[in-house]
Amino acid sequence: MTLKFSQTTATPDAADVDCAIVGVFEDRSLSAAAARVDEASGGAIRRLIDSGDITGKIGSHALLHALPGIKAARVLVAGLGDPRKFDGAALRRATRDALAALRNSPVTSLASWLTELEVPGRDEAWKLRIAALAADHQNYRYTATFKSKDGTRAATLKSLALAGRDGAHALAEAEAIALGVRFARELGNLPPNICNPAHIAAQAQAFADSHDGVTCEVLEREAMQALGMGALLGVAQGSANAPKLIVLRWNGAGNGIKPYALVGKGITFDTGGISIKPGAGMEEMKFDMCGAAGVLGAFVAAVELKLPLNLVCIVAAVENMPDGNAYRPGDVLTSMSGTTIEVLNTDAEGRLILCDALTYAQRFDPQVIIDAATLTGACVVALGKHASGLMSADDELAAQLVAAGEASLDRAWRLPLWDDYQSQLESGFADVANIGGKYAGAITAGCFLSRFTNGQRWAHLDVAGTAWDEGRKGLATGRPVPLLVQYLVDRCT
Repeated sequence: MTLKFSQTTATPDAADVDCAIVGVFEDRSLSAAAARVDEASGGAIRRLIDSGDITGKIGSHALLHALPGIKAARVLVAGLGDPRKFDGAALRRATRDALAALRNSPVTSLASWLTELEVPGRDEAWKLRIAALAADHQNYRYTATFKSKDGTRAATLKSLALAGRDGAHALAEAEAIALGVRFARELGNLPPNICNPAHIAAQAQAFADSHDGVTCEVLEREAMQALGMGALLGVAQGSANAPKLIVLRWNGAGNGIKPYALVGKGITFDTGGISIKPGAGMEEMKFDMCGAAGVLGAFVAAVELKLPLNLVCIVAAVENMPDGNAYRPGDVLTSMSGTTIEVLNTDAEGRLILCDALTYAQRFDPQVIIDAATLTGACVVALGKHASGLMSADDELAAQLVAAGEASLDRAWRLPLWDDYQSQLESGFADVANIGGKYAGAITAGCFLSRFTNGQRWAHLDVAGTAWDEGRKGLATGRPVPLLVQYLVDRCT
């Protein structure tokens, strides 16, 4: 369950909560809320600053118990870093770090005055939304760990009050986005023997069944064969788990209004196929469906917000496995569009399922198509874990998505999609090859997809670096849900 958000106008010394959060900068200056607590407690915070127990450095914290003159049982003093550099990202980090410090505490109710801090260029509503989402993200627990003796404790924190006066709408937005992020994270974190194409389809259908105005259609293998989806089905043919093409629709603007279309790559496990991946780290390939999880999470949030627009969410859910029936390097596949594709590497499978899904999306006559995919390791090399790769031939659409990323702090960085790169995809045996060589791999993948979006306003988000945290205990992040929802919200204002 997401946190219950509210706003408070109480002072931090008088708030009746289990814990109050206030901030101190590394130049030893106190935020207004910290100064209020310090005064009410007879200088408790200032004494700890003087002794060096509170440094104010970003990421640092001090948990103080039973301060005299303070109603809350605890006060968490969060380090805010350099006051000259305090911005939205610092607010988010301070909030996340504070929640992390309380992770194993018995705190059930929390209030934060960090949202009173000045953030250049941002209003109160923005600060409330960002802080609420940061807190909920940190408070998330993946409890379906399947351990015989599970050490993962459910979060005890249930409610968060944020200092503010006019942020009810912002907190309602945050709650809806948090639901979408959690929906995406839960799908991403599940093991691939459970989160297979049928499971994703069942979750989509369950959401549609529980929400008025939402419809769900699941296309089975036979329907995709009739449509000529040879690229998608080629990837699927090595797996015992049947592929699913999942189509969710939200009719928030009424009939006759062109929808926005979100398309997601849902490779529920990627072995690489015959071009098999190295064994080390292959378990992380359960996250190769996080593009699909991201567009589904954005759809969930849009419906929860009852956005006045029409929305289509299409997920190509497939498992890429290397059995005796698997597709091979050298195969030529015929896509739904009629374009033939020479397979040079079966581990470049995401673009093959997406090209048919993108073609299918066009039957809804969308005003915009945006796809999200954990598509290339090359994008991770280029941009690391901080920004998603963005490609589009439409400057206006690209600018809107970049702006949505900045507003949500779910950033994307635009990469070129010039025709110069298209020659790398030339094939002697088909219309196009599915890889373009070792250079500019993220861009040539985008160029491949662009061949199936002619005449469309289309953008591609490569979230291979941002959709999950690396390592054996890394979790799905829920990106790019915040970016996509911000983009859709912006279209309604």
